Amino acid sequence: MESMKRNIIIATMVAMFLAAVEGTVVTIAVPTIIEDLNGFALISWVFSSYLLTSAVTTPIYGKLADLYGRKNTLTAGIAIFLVGSFLCGLSQNIYSLIMFRALQGIGAGSIFTITYTIVGDVFSISERAKVQGWLSTVWGIASLIGPFFGGFLIDTLSWHWIFFINIPFGVVSIALIQKNLQENFEKRKRKIDYLGAVILTAAIVLLLYGFLAGGDGKNENIILSVICIVLSLIFLILFYFKEKKSEEPIVPFEIFTRLNIIANIISFLESASLMAIDVYVPLYIQNVLGFGATISGLCMSPMSFTWLLSSIFLAKCIEKYREKYIILICSIIVLVGSVLMPGFNIDSSLFLVMLCVSVLGFGFGGNFTTLTIVVQSSVGYFMRGAATASNSLLRNLGQTIGISVFGSIFNLNILRYFNNMGISGIDSNNLYSNAAVHIKVPLQLVKESLNSSLYVVFIGVIVLNVVSLLLSLFLPKDFKKCD
Repeated sequence: MESMKRNIIIATMVAMFLAAVEGTVVTIAVPTIIEDLNGFALISWVFSSYLLTSAVTTPIYGKLADLYGRKNTLTAGIAIFLVGSFLCGLSQNIYSLIMFRALQGIGAGSIFTITYTIVGDVFSISERAKVQGWLSTVWGIASLIGPFFGGFLIDTLSWHWIFFINIPFGVVSIALIQKNLQENFEKRKRKIDYLGAVILTAAIVLLLYGFLAGGDGKNENIILSVICIVLSLIFLILFYFKEKKSEEPIVPFEIFTRLNIIANIISFLESASLMAIDVYVPLYIQNVLGFGATISGLCMSPMSFTWLLSSIFLAKCIEKYREKYIILICSIIVLVGSVLMPGFNIDSSLFLVMLCVSVLGFGFGGNFTTLTIVVQSSVGYFMRGAATASNSLLRNLGQTIGISVFGSIFNLNILRYFNNMGISGIDSNNLYSNAAVHIKVPLQLVKESLNSSLYVVFIGVIVLNVVSLLLSLFLPKDFKKCD
């Protein structure tokens, strides 16, 4: 591989690592941050503000990349991310931290979108599978390194440095992108659809907030959730009519072919499934089996390895076999892996867990890599950014909506379990403290309640993966590939 391509890979992987490690590092730092800033009541917004802004900006960055080029748009996004990181490190209260985390998310939206778009531009189809697998593996590496690295910085320096440390890596990424990414971009006068961008942003924010607000199952929050989702649908209808009349629509509707619609729906469903696995399998390892966070991280690491292995395998197969059959086979592999999960119980072996996540990693790695290639290859250069952004947005929505729905299912089934046992007064948000201090529920019963609720969650994951498999049958065997 020539040095220019190698440097582009390094630059995109460094950029992706910035956005990926931020989530894991902040997670480990939160107890220290809230103790220092006295912000326990607003802890969820430290994460939600970042997720919201990174999600809503993905389609906007996709369009800007098509209008003004990938290099300058990604550079601007990374710069915004670094400014947000620096200001987060300077935060003296929880409100400023939340505000600057939102600014970080605005920058991160470009990283999530344009790195994959650049891969689609620079590399051949066989190379894309391998490179996109490497980019996806960055998330697994970040999940392993993040907690250790964050803990080291907090113990030796302070929590402020988990944000400051982003700056040198970001500067390196910008320098490599500016030096190595060559674009022959046509300069012409362009009109940006600002009103369309505002309407779409409002629709996505309302949709995500609606699901986040209703995730705890409280009646008053469910009402708020329904109102937000209804308003979101109204804004989406307005957005549709606005974009039909726009000269430069934020989301060109030409990208929504039958192929892309099915690919995006599969991406949405599998993202929801993957998020449930990422959250609830570690919870099972720690809270049901009783192992620590380090063992939990090690047990999840085979998923990253098989994800990369899958992408390397696909690099040799993607030009030889049709994309439909690769997605179909990977969907079957994901389904097989998810079918193992309801077999988890309070004394299962870690080997079973590691086998399960290994199978899932191979299937997810193959599917997400191939789906991204399909979406990018079905459109031309000047719509590739918007197409990639739509796929990234659907993945973000799948993760956010999925974890909200599965969270509600999990909490409700904990309460149902104890009600069936004739025990009342359990709060699923403080299960261990209530059981240990107030209600005197044995720890074994707590584990059984968690395992029972996880069983229902894992059945839900199977349902999503069955639907994904069925949808893959409707993908066309052949489609016109664009350069």
